Amino acid sequence: MQHLSFPNESAAYRAARIELLNDEIALRRQIEAVAAKRRALPPGGEVAEDYTFERIGAHQRREPVKLSELFGDHPSIILYSFMFGPDRDTPCAGCTHMLDAIDGSARHVGQRAPLYIVAKSPIARLEAWARHRRWPHLAFLSDGEGRYSADYYGDTCRLTDAKRAERGMKPGENWDETIFNVFHQTAGRIRHMWASEMAYGPEDPGQHHRAGDLVDPLWGLLDMTPEGRGSFFPSLSY
Repeated sequence: MQHLSFPNESAAYRAARIELLNDEIALRRQIEAVAAKRRALPPGGEVAEDYTFERIGAHQRREPVKLSELFGDHPSIILYSFMFGPDRDTPCAGCTHMLDAIDGSARHVGQRAPLYIVAKSPIARLEAWARHRRWPHLAFLSDGEGRYSADYYGDTCRLTDAKRAERGMKPGENWDETIFNVFHQTAGRIRHMWASEMAYGPEDPGQHHRAGDLVDPLWGLLDMTPEGRGSFFPSLSY
């Protein structure tokens, strides 16, 4: 393979860059292999119930909507649990910065798999925050009853004692949590297909916060620089 050569670079730089490029190509292949394994998962568990959410419908009126109604003409949907429950004065800054980026992609991904942002706050509060952040393309759902969030780990109330101990949680301590869940519908049956369980997994020693790495461009951009991520974490304002 022929390689690029930039002005005034040394032979040592080019040799190291070629070695890194080989690693980057291997990483790309690994990412594609993991995605193929994800697509090839056997059928997940059938949903326990046709969960009811609230959204803003026609003429800006609140309306209930069932999980089964979210698919439209598509076989799969993506639900992202947003850490902005009614007990929070402001939403999670990490979730918010990721949704800043995802908003632009939402109008595109919806052509193939509709994307919904779920939180336990009232729908009016979620829509107000969306206007404040200028998110015209994200579709919000309020899980006021919290049944969906509990079953699919949009909060921590169903964690086992062992998982609570692993995360250093105090007895009775709960909060809302970030997680993607993908559901697939076929022959009128809805099954859970995949979840971003790394959000609940242990971090490697010294690892930077990476819960949203699968779709979050911020970390990828910072990883291009000599400074890397450092101790940086997004803020709701700068």
